[in-house]
Amino acid sequence: MILPSGAQAPDFTLPDQYGAPVSLAALTARAPVALVFFPLAFSGICRGELCELRDHLPLFRDAKVELVGVSVDSKFALRAWGEQEGFDFPLLADFWPHGEVARAYGAFREDAGTASRASFVIERDGRIRASFASAPGEARPLAAYREAIAGL
Repeated sequence: MILPSGAQAPDFTLPDQYGAPVSLAALTARAPVALVFFPLAFSGICRGELCELRDHLPLFRDAKVELVGVSVDSKFALRAWGEQEGFDFPLLADFWPHGEVARAYGAFREDAGTASRASFVIERDGRIRASFASAPGEARPLAAYREAIAGL
């Protein structure tokens, strides 16, 4: 069960695709955050979802929301994938301890060893404004992000 709206978002620090440490506290100090957990880089549904977010980046930027992807992939895989797909937003490696941050958000699939498709819009005060997820094999709709961001 993913963390619900109103819950305090667990803070974390993870390396981005370039190896730089990124903390939730530092991100929310600047702006609200759309935290997007996804199972694996280079996989079909994840590619479709993140490319759709990339193609609609103004939705986030116009609302002054920082878009951040998180998976259990290594920073090396995330960098290669991010460069291949032209992702202009941070991709964070929840690689080791394996899936620790996804677990803290209730977004880890023990059976698969990956993050689930779960998204959280987090206010600057660290509270979760909206959270939503999709079933394995199903993409999250862009409309869910629009609705969550509109509520800020």
